[in-house]
Amino acid sequence: MDDRLKEELAAWLEFYRDLGIEEFYRREPGAGIELGNSKLETGVSAEAPIVSAAPPATSDSRLPVSETSLPGHEPRTAAISPPPISLSLFEAPPPPPRARETLEEIRADLGDCQRCKLARGRKTIVFGQGDPHAALVFVGEGPGADEDEQGLPFVGRAGKLLNRMIQAVGMKREEVYICNIVKCRPPGNRTPEKDEVDACSPFLFRQLQSIQPRLVCCLGSPAMKTLLGIKEGITRVRGQFFDYGKTKAFVAYHPAYILRNPREEKILREDFETIRDFVKTRA
Repeated sequence: MDDRLKEELAAWLEFYRDLGIEEFYRREPGAGIELGNSKLETGVSAEAPIVSAAPPATSDSRLPVSETSLPGHEPRTAAISPPPISLSLFEAPPPPPRARETLEEIRADLGDCQRCKLARGRKTIVFGQGDPHAALVFVGEGPGADEDEQGLPFVGRAGKLLNRMIQAVGMKREEVYICNIVKCRPPGNRTPEKDEVDACSPFLFRQLQSIQPRLVCCLGSPAMKTLLGIKEGITRVRGQFFDYGKTKAFVAYHPAYILRNPREEKILREDFETIRDFVKTRA
């Protein structure tokens, strides 16, 4: 047997071993090779024995047949189609769900914020205050002078009125969460400008996502426009509920407006009764 035939024979032995076939036997010269119901007469002498393997347990008609020992034939190998592979076996498992941010983490990310020009005139960042799992969140406009001094939202005259409204409907300030659309005092308590709101409101949105309240109360027009995108005047939409993601939003007058217009306090009280009833029925 020449070297080329030995190499081919070794290659075939390795091929059948990969298929799980370990046992081979030698046919007598002239016995031929049985393929199905037919028989090939090889006419090969004893000097050129044929190595044949018994078919595997799962008879597959796609298995290759060696023709290297048949006169006038070039070696060839019939392709074996691999079984279908499920890609899911090789796909990475889905990442675990991301934990909800805590208010402490958001505050740490805010840091000593210098993201807008309000930072130049502030004394204290007023992040927010209250129950981190509150069912009700009040969102105002921005800190005033008292809030800037103490670092807490709604502690001035408007804050005292807000506290009175909360208590009048049987709630406590500690049970709600209070914050503003900007966390630094605008000069002279002016309305926050667009670039200031754009820089600060992402932290407000993250706070609401962390708390996941049942109701967000927009106190005043700036909060209404920032959270709901409503461009109409607040007098046209005050006292109404709106969809806000998976929760609801309610529009009410800002307590500072009531201080300037005391006759409207009855309306604010009615709005707070509506807020109380909504939160209780959704509890």
